[in-house]
Amino acid sequence: MKIKTDQLARTLKANAHPVYWLNGDEPLLLQEAADQTRQYHRDAGFTDRETHTVDRNFNWGKFRQSTENLSLFAERKIIELRLLQPKLEDEGKLALADFLEADTADLIVLISSPKLESSVMQTKWFKSIESRSVVVQIWPLDRENLPRWLEARMLQANISPEPDALKILVDRVEGNLLAAVQEIEKFKLLAGASATIKLDAQTVMQIVADNSRYNAYQLVDAALVGDLARTQKILNALQAEDVYPLVILGAITRELRILQPMVEKRENGQPLTAILQSARIFFNRKQAVRTAISRLSSSLIWELLERALLVDQACKGMSPANPWDELNMLLIRLSGSQVCTATGHPAETS
Repeated sequence: MKIKTDQLARTLKANAHPVYWLNGDEPLLLQEAADQTRQYHRDAGFTDRETHTVDRNFNWGKFRQSTENLSLFAERKIIELRLLQPKLEDEGKLALADFLEADTADLIVLISSPKLESSVMQTKWFKSIESRSVVVQIWPLDRENLPRWLEARMLQANISPEPDALKILVDRVEGNLLAAVQEIEKFKLLAGASATIKLDAQTVMQIVADNSRYNAYQLVDAALVGDLARTQKILNALQAEDVYPLVILGAITRELRILQPMVEKRENGQPLTAILQSARIFFNRKQAVRTAISRLSSSLIWELLERALLVDQACKGMSPANPWDELNMLLIRLSGSQVCTATGHPAETS
Protein backbone atom coordinates (compact mmCIF):
# COMPACT_ATOMS: atom_id res chain seq x y z
CA MET A 1 0.00 0.00 0.00
CA LYS A 2 1.42 3.36 -1.05
CA ILE A 3 0.29 6.41 0.94
CA LYS A 4 1.16 10.07 1.58
CA THR A 5 2.30 11.45 4.92
CA ASP A 6 -1.10 12.89 5.84
CA GLN A 7 -2.65 9.41 5.49
CA LEU A 8 -0.27 7.75 7.94
CA ALA A 9 -2.29 8.25 11.14
CA ARG A 10 -5.44 6.85 9.55
CA THR A 11 -3.54 3.90 8.08
CA LEU A 12 -1.92 3.03 11.42
CA LYS A 13 -5.31 2.89 13.12
CA ALA A 14 -7.02 0.95 10.33
CA ASN A 15 -4.89 -2.19 10.03
CA ALA A 16 -1.62 -3.63 11.30
CA HIS A 17 1.13 -4.14 8.74
CA PRO A 18 4.42 -6.01 9.20
CA VAL A 19 6.57 -3.47 7.30
CA TYR A 20 6.48 0.34 7.09
CA TRP A 21 8.84 1.86 4.53
CA LEU A 22 9.27 5.63 4.87
CA ASN A 23 11.16 7.30 2.05
CA GLY A 24 11.97 10.90 1.22
CA ASP A 25 14.63 13.60 1.23
CA GLU A 26 13.17 15.93 3.87
CA PRO A 27 14.89 14.93 7.17
CA LEU A 28 12.39 16.55 9.53
CA LEU A 29 9.28 15.07 7.89
CA LEU A 30 10.99 11.68 7.64
CA GLN A 31 11.90 11.82 11.33
CA GLU A 32 8.40 12.86 12.38
CA ALA A 33 6.77 10.08 10.34
CA ALA A 34 9.12 7.56 11.98
CA ASP A 35 8.30 8.99 15.43
CA GLN A 36 4.58 8.72 14.72
CA THR A 37 4.85 5.10 13.55
CA ARG A 38 7.09 4.17 16.46
CA GLN A 39 4.82 5.81 19.06
CA TYR A 40 1.69 4.14 17.72
CA HIS A 41 3.24 0.69 17.96
CA ARG A 42 4.79 1.43 21.34
CA ASP A 43 1.31 2.24 22.64
CA ALA A 44 0.12 -1.04 21.08
CA GLY A 45 2.63 -3.04 23.12
CA PHE A 46 5.75 -3.07 20.96
CA THR A 47 7.99 -2.03 23.82
CA ASP A 48 11.30 -3.45 22.57
CA ARG A 49 13.30 -1.72 19.84
CA GLU A 50 16.31 -2.64 17.75
CA THR A 51 18.00 -0.29 15.27
CA HIS A 52 20.37 -1.06 12.37
CA THR A 53 22.11 1.30 9.96
CA VAL A 54 22.17 -0.43 6.59
CA ASP A 55 24.99 0.14 4.11
CA ARG A 56 26.44 -2.14 1.43
CA ASN A 57 28.42 -4.07 4.04
CA PHE A 58 25.51 -4.66 6.41
CA ASN A 59 25.33 -8.19 7.81
CA TRP A 60 21.80 -9.36 7.02
CA GLY A 61 22.44 -12.37 9.24
CA LYS A 62 21.82 -10.03 12.21
CA PHE A 63 18.42 -9.10 10.81
CA ARG A 64 17.52 -12.75 10.23
CA GLN A 65 18.65 -13.66 13.73
CA SER A 66 16.37 -10.96 15.16
CA THR A 67 13.35 -12.03 13.13
CA GLU A 68 13.68 -15.82 13.17
CA ASN A 69 14.81 -16.75 16.67
CA LEU A 70 11.88 -15.61 18.79
CA SER A 71 11.05 -17.17 22.14
CA LEU A 72 7.55 -17.51 23.55
CA PHE A 73 8.38 -14.92 26.20
CA ALA A 74 9.99 -12.33 23.93
CA GLU A 75 8.60 -8.80 24.01
CA ARG A 76 6.92 -7.40 20.92
CA LYS A 77 9.60 -5.56 19.01
CA ILE A 78 10.14 -2.81 16.42
CA ILE A 79 13.18 -3.44 14.20
CA GLU A 80 14.36 -0.27 12.49
CA LEU A 81 16.42 -0.36 9.31
CA ARG A 82 17.94 2.99 8.37
CA LEU A 83 19.06 2.73 4.77
CA LEU A 84 21.89 4.97 3.61
CA GLN A 85 20.95 4.28 -0.03
CA PRO A 86 17.43 4.22 -1.52
CA LYS A 87 17.62 0.53 -2.41
CA LEU A 88 18.49 -2.90 -1.04
CA GLU A 89 21.13 -5.35 -2.17
CA ASP A 90 19.96 -8.82 -3.22
CA GLU A 91 20.65 -10.30 0.21
CA GLY A 92 18.52 -7.62 1.84
CA LYS A 93 15.68 -8.11 -0.64
CA LEU A 94 15.61 -11.83 0.13
CA ALA A 95 15.74 -11.27 3.91
CA LEU A 96 12.84 -8.81 3.81
CA ALA A 97 10.78 -11.09 1.56
CA ASP A 98 11.39 -14.03 3.90
CA PHE A 99 10.30 -11.93 6.88
CA LEU A 100 7.02 -11.09 5.16
CA GLU A 101 6.43 -14.73 4.33
CA ALA A 102 6.93 -15.68 8.00
CA ASP A 103 4.03 -13.39 9.01
CA THR A 104 5.33 -12.72 12.54
CA ALA A 105 2.71 -10.79 14.51
CA ASP A 106 5.09 -9.76 17.31
CA LEU A 107 7.54 -7.92 15.05
CA ILE A 108 7.27 -4.71 13.07
CA VAL A 109 9.97 -3.62 10.61
CA LEU A 110 10.30 0.16 10.20
CA ILE A 111 12.46 1.15 7.22
CA SER A 112 13.57 4.72 6.50
CA SER A 113 15.48 5.65 3.36
CA PRO A 114 16.18 8.46 0.92
CA LYS A 115 13.56 8.95 -1.79
CA LEU A 116 12.95 5.80 -3.79
CA GLU A 117 13.39 6.19 -7.53
CA SER A 118 10.46 5.24 -9.73
CA SER A 119 12.66 2.60 -11.40
CA VAL A 120 12.99 0.83 -8.03
CA MET A 121 9.28 1.12 -7.23
CA GLN A 122 8.32 -0.41 -10.58
CA THR A 123 10.30 -3.62 -10.04
CA LYS A 124 8.47 -6.91 -9.46
CA TRP A 125 10.27 -7.40 -6.14
CA PHE A 126 9.24 -4.00 -4.76
CA LYS A 127 5.63 -4.35 -5.90
CA SER A 128 5.51 -7.65 -4.00
CA ILE A 129 6.81 -5.89 -0.86
CA GLU A 130 4.44 -2.95 -1.33
CA SER A 131 1.38 -5.22 -1.60
CA ARG A 132 1.95 -6.47 1.96
CA SER A 133 3.43 -3.32 3.52
CA VAL A 134 2.88 0.41 3.91
CA VAL A 135 5.10 2.60 1.75
CA VAL A 136 5.01 6.26 2.82
CA GLN A 137 6.22 8.76 0.24
CA ILE A 138 7.46 11.90 1.96
CA TRP A 139 7.71 14.88 -0.36
CA PRO A 140 9.58 18.10 0.50
CA LEU A 141 7.30 21.04 1.20
CA ASP A 142 7.18 23.36 -1.79
CA ARG A 143 7.07 27.11 -1.41
CA GLU A 144 3.34 27.21 -2.08
CA ASN A 145 2.52 25.01 0.93
CA LEU A 146 5.26 26.20 3.29
CA PRO A 147 3.34 29.25 4.67
CA ARG A 148 0.36 27.05 5.65
CA TRP A 149 2.68 24.52 7.31
CA LEU A 150 4.57 27.21 9.26
CA GLU A 151 1.42 28.98 10.37
CA ALA A 152 -0.13 25.73 11.64
CA ARG A 153 3.03 24.95 13.62
CA MET A 154 3.13 28.41 15.14
CA LEU A 155 -0.55 28.44 16.06
CA GLN A 156 -0.02 25.12 17.87
CA ALA A 157 2.70 26.93 19.85
CA ASN A 158 0.33 29.87 20.63
CA ILE A 159 2.13 32.16 18.17
CA SER A 160 -0.01 34.18 15.79
CA PRO A 161 2.11 35.52 12.90
CA GLU A 162 1.14 38.61 10.96
CA PRO A 163 1.07 38.11 7.15
CA ASP A 164 4.29 40.08 6.58
CA ALA A 165 6.06 38.19 9.36
CA LEU A 166 5.03 34.87 7.81
CA LYS A 167 6.29 35.96 4.40
CA ILE A 168 9.72 36.91 5.78
CA LEU A 169 9.95 33.65 7.71
CA VAL A 170 9.17 31.67 4.54
CA ASP A 171 11.96 33.48 2.70
CA ARG A 172 14.46 32.74 5.46
CA VAL A 173 13.76 29.07 6.16
CA GLU A 174 12.66 27.72 2.76
CA GLY A 175 14.19 24.32 2.09
CA ASN A 176 15.31 23.92 5.71
CA LEU A 177 12.45 22.69 7.90
CA LEU A 178 14.80 21.81 10.75
CA ALA A 179 15.79 25.48 10.93
CA ALA A 180 12.11 26.44 10.75
CA VAL A 181 11.29 24.32 13.81
CA GLN A 182 14.26 25.79 15.68
CA GLU A 183 13.05 29.33 14.93
CA ILE A 184 9.57 28.48 16.22
CA GLU A 185 11.20 27.25 19.44
CA LYS A 186 12.92 30.65 19.72
CA PHE A 187 9.56 32.39 19.37
CA LYS A 188 8.12 30.15 22.11
CA LEU A 189 10.92 31.22 24.46
CA LEU A 190 10.22 34.82 23.54
CA ALA A 191 6.56 34.35 24.42
CA GLY A 192 7.36 32.99 27.85
CA ALA A 193 4.20 32.33 29.86
CA SER A 194 1.99 34.42 27.57
CA ALA A 195 -1.15 32.68 26.33
CA THR A 196 -0.71 33.84 22.73
CA ILE A 197 1.71 36.29 21.17
CA LYS A 198 1.46 38.29 17.98
CA LEU A 199 4.54 37.96 15.78
CA ASP A 200 5.34 40.96 13.61
CA ALA A 201 7.73 41.39 10.69
CA GLN A 202 10.26 43.45 12.66
CA THR A 203 10.65 40.72 15.28
CA VAL A 204 11.24 38.07 12.60
CA MET A 205 13.86 40.23 10.88
CA GLN A 206 15.68 40.77 14.18
CA ILE A 207 15.63 37.15 15.34
CA VAL A 208 15.70 34.91 12.28
CA ALA A 209 18.88 34.54 10.23
CA ASP A 210 18.64 33.49 6.58
CA ASN A 211 18.68 29.69 6.83
CA SER A 212 17.10 29.00 3.46
CA ARG A 213 18.62 26.20 1.41
CA TYR A 214 18.14 25.58 -2.26
CA ASN A 215 19.14 23.14 -4.94
CA ALA A 216 19.49 23.29 -8.70
CA TYR A 217 16.02 21.86 -9.28
CA GLN A 218 14.35 24.60 -7.24
CA LEU A 219 16.32 27.08 -9.33
CA VAL A 220 15.02 25.53 -12.56
CA ASP A 221 11.42 25.50 -11.32
CA ALA A 222 11.62 29.18 -10.33
CA ALA A 223 12.80 30.04 -13.84
CA LEU A 224 10.14 27.84 -15.45
CA VAL A 225 7.32 29.74 -13.73
CA GLY A 226 8.89 33.07 -14.72
CA ASP A 227 9.80 34.24 -11.20
CA LEU A 228 12.98 36.17 -11.98
CA ALA A 229 13.50 37.62 -8.47
CA ARG A 230 13.32 34.17 -6.88
CA THR A 231 15.49 32.68 -9.64
CA GLN A 232 18.26 35.18 -8.97
CA LYS A 233 17.99 34.76 -5.19
CA ILE A 234 18.46 31.00 -5.52
CA LEU A 235 21.31 31.38 -8.03
CA ASN A 236 23.13 33.75 -5.65
CA ALA A 237 22.61 31.29 -2.77
CA LEU A 238 24.01 28.39 -4.81
CA GLN A 239 27.01 30.49 -5.83
CA ALA A 240 27.63 31.38 -2.17
CA GLU A 241 27.56 27.66 -1.33
CA ASP A 242 30.20 27.00 -4.03
CA VAL A 243 27.95 24.72 -6.03
CA TYR A 244 29.78 23.72 -9.22
CA PRO A 245 28.23 25.71 -12.13
CA LEU A 246 28.20 22.63 -14.39
CA VAL A 247 25.83 20.91 -11.94
CA ILE A 248 23.37 23.78 -12.36
CA LEU A 249 23.84 23.86 -16.11
CA GLY A 250 23.19 20.12 -16.28
CA ALA A 251 19.87 20.54 -14.46
CA ILE A 252 18.83 23.36 -16.82
CA THR A 253 19.76 21.58 -20.07
CA ARG A 254 18.14 18.34 -18.93
CA GLU A 255 14.90 20.21 -18.27
CA LEU A 256 15.04 21.99 -21.62
CA ARG A 257 15.44 18.69 -23.48
CA ILE A 258 12.50 17.21 -21.57
CA LEU A 259 10.36 20.26 -22.30
CA GLN A 260 11.19 20.47 -26.00
CA PRO A 261 8.92 17.62 -27.25
CA MET A 262 6.15 18.69 -24.87
CA VAL A 263 6.22 22.26 -26.21
CA GLU A 264 6.14 20.93 -29.77
CA LYS A 265 3.06 18.86 -28.94
CA ARG A 266 1.36 21.94 -27.49
CA GLU A 267 2.24 23.94 -30.62
CA ASN A 268 0.69 21.13 -32.69
CA GLY A 269 -2.59 21.46 -30.81
CA GLN A 270 -2.43 18.77 -28.14
CA PRO A 271 -4.12 19.71 -24.83
CA LEU A 272 -1.86 20.42 -21.84
CA THR A 273 -3.53 17.82 -19.63
CA ALA A 274 -2.83 15.03 -22.10
CA ILE A 275 0.78 16.17 -22.57
CA LEU A 276 1.45 16.18 -18.80
CA GLN A 277 -0.17 12.78 -18.32
CA SER A 278 1.88 11.16 -21.06
CA ALA A 279 5.08 12.72 -19.67
CA ARG A 280 4.38 11.33 -16.16
CA ILE A 281 5.49 14.49 -14.33
CA PHE A 282 5.66 14.25 -10.53
CA PHE A 283 2.71 16.05 -8.95
CA ASN A 284 4.90 18.53 -7.05
CA ARG A 285 6.38 19.78 -10.36
CA LYS A 286 3.27 19.81 -12.52
CA GLN A 287 2.49 23.50 -12.00
CA ALA A 288 6.00 24.62 -12.97
CA VAL A 289 6.08 22.37 -16.03
CA ARG A 290 2.54 23.38 -17.05
CA THR A 291 3.48 27.06 -16.86
CA ALA A 292 6.66 26.47 -18.87
CA ILE A 293 4.88 24.51 -21.63
CA SER A 294 2.28 27.27 -21.89
CA ARG A 295 4.71 30.15 -22.33
CA LEU A 296 7.85 28.71 -23.97
CA SER A 297 8.23 28.16 -27.70
CA SER A 298 10.29 25.59 -29.58
CA SER A 299 12.43 28.34 -31.08
CA LEU A 300 13.19 29.78 -27.64
CA ILE A 301 14.19 26.36 -26.30
CA TRP A 302 16.63 25.92 -29.20
CA GLU A 303 18.01 29.39 -28.47
CA LEU A 304 18.46 28.48 -24.79
CA LEU A 305 20.24 25.24 -25.66
CA GLU A 306 22.63 27.18 -27.90
CA ARG A 307 23.23 29.67 -25.11
CA ALA A 308 23.88 26.73 -22.77
CA LEU A 309 26.86 25.82 -24.95
CA LEU A 310 28.38 29.22 -24.14
CA VAL A 311 27.89 28.56 -20.43
CA ASP A 312 29.51 25.14 -20.81
CA GLN A 313 32.55 26.71 -22.50
CA ALA A 314 32.83 29.29 -19.72
CA CYS A 315 32.61 26.58 -17.03
CA LYS A 316 35.40 24.60 -18.70
CA GLY A 317 37.70 27.61 -19.18
CA MET A 318 37.30 27.53 -22.97
CA SER A 319 36.16 31.17 -23.03
CA PRO A 320 37.06 34.25 -20.94
CA ALA A 321 33.44 34.66 -19.82
CA ASN A 322 32.43 34.30 -16.17
CA PRO A 323 30.34 31.10 -15.87
CA TRP A 324 28.06 32.60 -13.19
CA ASP A 325 27.35 35.63 -15.38
CA GLU A 326 26.57 33.32 -18.30
CA LEU A 327 24.29 31.19 -16.12
CA ASN A 328 22.51 34.32 -14.95
CA MET A 329 21.86 35.45 -18.52
CA LEU A 330 20.60 31.99 -19.47
CA LEU A 331 18.19 31.96 -16.53
CA ILE A 332 16.98 35.50 -17.22
CA ARG A 333 16.05 34.40 -20.73
CA LEU A 334 14.44 31.18 -19.49
CA SER A 335 12.37 33.12 -16.97
CA GLY A 336 10.93 35.19 -19.79
CA SER A 337 12.95 38.39 -19.49
CA GLN A 338 15.17 40.05 -22.08
CA VAL A 339 18.93 39.82 -21.70
CA CYS A 340 20.42 43.30 -22.09
CA THR A 341 23.82 44.25 -23.43
CA ALA A 342 26.17 46.76 -21.84
CA THR A 343 24.37 49.51 -23.79
CA GLY A 344 21.12 48.68 -22.01
CA HIS A 345 19.43 47.35 -25.15
CA PRO A 346 18.08 43.80 -25.53
CA ALA A 347 20.67 41.47 -26.95
CA GLU A 348 20.24 40.10 -30.46
CA THR A 349 19.06 36.49 -30.43
CA SER A 350 19.59 34.02 -33.20
